[in-house]
Amino acid sequence: MATVQADSNKTVILDIRVPSFPVAELAGHANAVNAVAWAPHSSCHVCTAGDDNHALIWDLSAMPSAIEDPILAYDAKHEINNLLWSTTQPDWVSIAFSDKLQILRV
Repeated sequence: MATVQADSNKTVILDIRVPSFPVAELAGHANAVNAVAWAPHSSCHVCTAGDDNHALIWDLSAMPSAIEDPILAYDAKHEINNLLWSTTQPDWVSIAFSDKLQILRV
């Protein structure tokens, strides 16, 4: 499970079998994280987006070792409010910012 605290720049990854402590913390954003989406085709990939205008894709296959950096990053023109990883076309992620919607190929 992936979750974020209000106004936090970290995404916390929890193992629902032992939810009392985080398995990993993804701290690649400079400002608050607004959205998180798991890859529909992989249990090891998650995308996060936030107020720092970045959408970041993380590879969690190295857990429980620390995850330091994302494997892909996209810089939008404004704060990203939401994102969705397509279930029918898993090579595409959509992000929403300002009054725009962008479709990104990963």
